Amino acid sequence: MSKDTVQDGLVVSIEYTLTVDGEVLDSSEGAGPLLFLAGYDNIVPGLEQEMIGMKIGESKDVVVSPEDGYGEFDDEAFMEVPRSEFPADMELEEGLELHVSDEDGQEQMAFVESFTDDSVRLDFNHPLAGAELHFNVKVLALRDPTAEELDHGHVHEEGHNH
Repeated sequence: MSKDTVQDGLVVSIEYTLTVDGEVLDSSEGAGPLLFLAGYDNIVPGLEQEMIGMKIGESKDVVVSPEDGYGEFDDEAFMEVPRSEFPADMELEEGLELHVSDEDGQEQMAFVESFTDDSVRLDFNHPLAGAELHFNVKVLALRDPTAEELDHGHVHEEGHNH
């Protein structure tokens, strides 16, 4: 199999810009390229599927629907938590990102939607849930993953120690 196109099992290096509702929300510009291991759910599925077969140097505009991106907005994905469950000295603010463990010890990301002296309303929707994602991507490089990267299912960049 030729290694000159994006395919599962290769480390892909891309430049990208993410635009939602005409506003640029994320870009590799200034941060350097994004590297991901194709086929291992490292990036949103709708973007990865569209990139399969792209060649080095090729650019593409990709529109990802919510179901292939960060999911539809779920009106049920909210939880009221007693204020007493948070550290007393913790400063709460709307939009604050929290990592919350569920009963099984699985960590989830939540955002403070609102709060009172007695309770905190958490939103478990991804900030981009329900959003149509517009990506512009350019493939910069492709390489074989190391054995360790394959074993871990993600790219190890310089200074990465997981």
